Amino acid sequence: MKSIARSLIFALALASTAIMAADPLPVITVKLHPVDLTFPAESVVEAVQQTTIGAQVAGRVLEVRADAGQRVSKGDLLMRIDAREASEAARAADAQYNVAKLNYERHQQLKAQKFVSQAALDKAKADFDAAAANRGAAGASQSHATIVAPMAGIVARRHAEAGDMAMPGTPLFTIYQPGSLRVTASVPQYRLAAMRGVTTARVEFPELGKWVEATAVQVLPTADAATHVSQVRVTLPALPDATPGMFARVHFVTGRADKLTVPASAVLRRGEVAAVYVQLPDNRLSLRQLRLGEAVGQGEIEVLAGLAAGDKVVTDPVKAAIQIQSGK
Repeated sequence: MKSIARSLIFALALASTAIMAADPLPVITVKLHPVDLTFPAESVVEAVQQTTIGAQVAGRVLEVRADAGQRVSKGDLLMRIDAREASEAARAADAQYNVAKLNYERHQQLKAQKFVSQAALDKAKADFDAAAANRGAAGASQSHATIVAPMAGIVARRHAEAGDMAMPGTPLFTIYQPGSLRVTASVPQYRLAAMRGVTTARVEFPELGKWVEATAVQVLPTADAATHVSQVRVTLPALPDATPGMFARVHFVTGRADKLTVPASAVLRRGEVAAVYVQLPDNRLSLRQLRLGEAVGQGEIEVLAGLAAGDKVVTDPVKAAIQIQSGK
């Protein structure tokens, strides 16, 4: 398969050399120039400030006021839970409190008349304090039936629907602040020595077609015993289009060197074979097979063989192919 693919590339190169470029094509002149040496690592966007709101009382979800993607302010009503059991428990605790209070007051009077001992009074006081505590806890549980936003942000996910049964600990909403995002990348341990001095990184968002400069790089001082990788946190600038959970690729800058490069968009790939269209001095197009190295800089690929400094590479291979086809 390799020999067939290479033969096809060479055949196309010979055929395309004879084609004259009819219209001006976007070209760049390749030359040695200083570029950043980087190594990429896949990562996931996460929010620096994010919270998951859980149910604290059991009950059926009666009303839902917020949904994923909605911006909320601190204190906004998000959901109401049917907490009749908590309400009944609060009433029972209130009744026990009233009984314990009357009993304690009665024991105070009896103690003043020397009809009961100090131990009996202490027991009545302890019962009164316990009833007061139960009353407060029951009242707090009743208030937990109303779910409000603990901070301003965007609802990332709603975990429950109206009619669902909520139980203590069940997640209801996930809210994050969009102004503070970061990505976490997994770096192999053999790369850690080079990572110690890294302070610069570029983050690529393939889905958005954007590159951003990281504001901070932090290597966490732990490693996973199973995968032997360490986590690296990269802080992002404000990026409204990015959301937690989105895929990103971090390019850590480890140094600089002079390299011969071409834009990644100019490279044609057919299996393991890579090539670019080169514009000759007489404006003819030649398909040149390349041996490529690693990605460097921002959207560039190192050329190990196939080009020389001064060659003019067409940056729009689709347009070049169309011109060749029309010339035929």
